[in-house]
Amino acid sequence: MKIVLHICCGVCAGGAASTLLAEGHEITGYFYNPNIQPVEEYNRRLDSARLACANLGIELTAGPYDTDAWTAATFQLKDEPEGGRRCVLCYRIRLRQTYLHTTKINADAFTTTLTISPHKSAQIINAVGRETGGDLYLARDFKKKEGFKQAISLARSWGLYRQNYCGCLYSLSPNGRSP
Repeated sequence: MKIVLHICCGVCAGGAASTLLAEGHEITGYFYNPNIQPVEEYNRRLDSARLACANLGIELTAGPYDTDAWTAATFQLKDEPEGGRRCVLCYRIRLRQTYLHTTKINADAFTTTLTISPHKSAQIINAVGRETGGDLYLARDFKKKEGFKQAISLARSWGLYRQNYCGCLYSLSPNGRSP
């Protein structure tokens, strides 16, 4: 099956893509993350995703980087705690764009690396994915079967950048609220 894998960073890409490749799928990566700020952080994560994809032998396409539209869409939820309604909206924005990319390139399905994080709810992400893409969405929980541990191991061996916050400016403060 030809699958578009939404990629948030190189660390997560390594673990999720390895699993899908081992299952025999054809993978194409899609880096769409207008939530990641500042631009220097965005570029570090994109470079890391490129390196992970190169190591795995998969193509990576970077979607548009429109932080203004993302900020306008999420601003009313800026005071939400990390993992709250703002995050769900962010998943929806990114998975919607991934769905559109999937249909554009006539892939069979799409999924996301977001479920590999031990800090994110695969149940919520998968619900958003199904709501967004219906039968085209491949629900997964990549953190299962030590998926996150595998991702960290690959990241270390490849020398990938490992970030310390989700990516949005709102998550930079210690309590998960806007600075």
